[in-house]
Amino acid sequence: MNMSAAKIEIETATPAATAAPVVAMTPKRPPRTEAYARMARETAVRVIPPLVVIALLTLVWELVCRRAGSALPPPSKVFNDTKELILDPFFDHGGIDKGLFWHLSASLQRVAFGYSLSAVAGIALGVLVGQSVWAMRGLDPLFQVLRTIPPLAWLPLSLAAFRDGQPSAIFVIFITSIWPIIINTAVGIRNIPQDYRNVAAVVQLNPLEFFSKIMIPAAAPYIFTGLRIGIGLSWLAIVAAEMLIGGVGIGFFIWDAWNSSHISEIILALFYVGIVGFVLDRLIAGLGKFVTRGTAQN
Repeated sequence: MNMSAAKIEIETATPAATAAPVVAMTPKRPPRTEAYARMARETAVRVIPPLVVIALLTLVWELVCRRAGSALPPPSKVFNDTKELILDPFFDHGGIDKGLFWHLSASLQRVAFGYSLSAVAGIALGVLVGQSVWAMRGLDPLFQVLRTIPPLAWLPLSLAAFRDGQPSAIFVIFITSIWPIIINTAVGIRNIPQDYRNVAAVVQLNPLEFFSKIMIPAAAPYIFTGLRIGIGLSWLAIVAAEMLIGGVGIGFFIWDAWNSSHISEIILALFYVGIVGFVLDRLIAGLGKFVTRGTAQN
């Protein structure tokens, strides 16, 4: 009886032992303070070095231009002379007497229109040249010749053709920024791996499916490289073109300030031109990184 009871006790105890709850070990999350500290360190690494360089350059500029007989004003004088323009960029007294916001806005509108046209036409022509050997042989030499013409050399021709400053400036932007888009798109199309083409042939993709699913995704990093170069050239071209066509725009503001001997206003406008150009480049780079999932150069 004792042995039977012991056996029953063991048999009844075994399932209870095997049914013991299993505790899942979850990875320990770092505290939020550590995550915030890491983000602060990464931000500091990116921000502090350029701020130090800018501060040193500003100090050197101040010391050099404070001397008697200096042709350029020091930063302190630039700020004092342009304080009203900095604090109130939205004033509008009619005509060309406007704040810097309106001049920059007019220039950006021209750039947006001309650059959009060049992006559409440049990608289309780049795909054609990259996909067709005959198109490359016929068009590539012409593109290589036209792209070497300086932007302002197109302005007299565009003024003669359009007889108006607005479309002439847009044409100069278009003809200046289209070449890097064409060339980089064509290079991207030609560098599509042969394996991709073989897979497309095996699954029997039609031309439209091959274009949307194989060609554009594979060439996207090259395309966005061309778009980044193009947006920089667009901004350079519009500032130069507006000096000649007149009207509202940051280029004309710089030229008008020169004619009025307001050197401090020129320096302030150049500062804004650089900041806007940097922002435009970052926007295209961020869009390229998002579309290509990080494969485009940033």
